[in-house]
Amino acid sequence: MILSMTGFGMAERSQGGADYTLEIRSLNNRYFKATIKLPEPLQFVETDVDRMVRARLGRGSITYVLRTRNQGPTAGYDINTAALERYVGTICGVRVPENIQATIDLASVTALPGVCQPPEIADEQRAHQTELVREMTEEAIDRLLDMRRAEGQALRDDLLLHCGRLREHLDAVEQQAPEVAKEHHERLQKRVETLLSEGKFELEQDSLAREVAIYADRCDISEELARLRCHVDQFAVMCDSKEHAGRKLDFLAQEMLREANTIGSKGNNATIARHIIEVKAVIDRLKEQVQNVE
Repeated sequence: MILSMTGFGMAERSQGGADYTLEIRSLNNRYFKATIKLPEPLQFVETDVDRMVRARLGRGSITYVLRTRNQGPTAGYDINTAALERYVGTICGVRVPENIQATIDLASVTALPGVCQPPEIADEQRAHQTELVREMTEEAIDRLLDMRRAEGQALRDDLLLHCGRLREHLDAVEQQAPEVAKEHHERLQKRVETLLSEGKFELEQDSLAREVAIYADRCDISEELARLRCHVDQFAVMCDSKEHAGRKLDFLAQEMLREANTIGSKGNNATIARHIIEVKAVIDRLKEQVQNVE
C-alpha cells in the first residue's frame, strides 16, 4: 500500500535526571532531505541517526529535533581556566582613557568561544546514550509511519476513485469514436451536394470514400485509448504496491496527460472534446495528489 509523505512521530524518555524529547516531522519533497538537530553533547550520534532515518524513510523533507533537559549535576559545563585567563589577560592589557573606569564581567567572558566546554563523556556513557537515542528514533519513526500509512490509505482510496472516473470517460470516448468518421462523411457529402447542385456532373463515390477513409485514419484514436487505459490500469496496480511508488505514479500521470492531449487533438468531435476536458481535469487531480505519495 502506498504511503503518504506527511507524518509526525514523537518519543520521550527520562533517565539519570535528564528528560529527552524527540520529534520527527515529514513533508512532501521530490527527494530525500533530512534536517537533524541534536543538543551539543549528543552530536556524536548524528551519523547513526541519519543512517536510521534514511533506511526507513525513502522520500520527503524530514525534520529531526531532539531536546534534552538535564536537572542533575552533569548538566554543568567545564570551564577552561587557561582560556579564561588568556581572555582576562588580553582584556586587562587594553588601554582605556584615564577618566573611564572599566570592569571585567566574568559572566560575559565565560560566554566567549572555548571558555565553557561540555564535559567529557566516558565511553560507557557514550554507548548508553547512543542506544537511548536509537531506541527513541525507532519509536518515533514507527509512529510517524503509522500516520503515513493512515494518510496513505486515504490517498489510495482517492486515487482509485479518480481512476474509476477516468475509465467512465474513456468508455464514453470509445463509444463516440466511430461517429467521427461517419459525421465527417455526412458533412462532406452535404457540402459536395451543395457545391455541385447546379452542375451537370457528379462526384465519384470512390473519391468521396477515399477522402473519408483518409480522414478516418487521421482521426483514429484507438491506439491512444488503449495506451491510456493501460496507464490507468498500471496506475491502479501501483497504488497497492509495497515499494515506494510516488515517482512512478507521477510519471504515469504525465504519460496519461500526454495521451489525453493527443486524443483531444485527433478526436475532432464535440462530445469527445467534452469528455477529454473532464479526463484532463481528473489527471490534474491525480498529479496533485501523487505529489504527497512516498
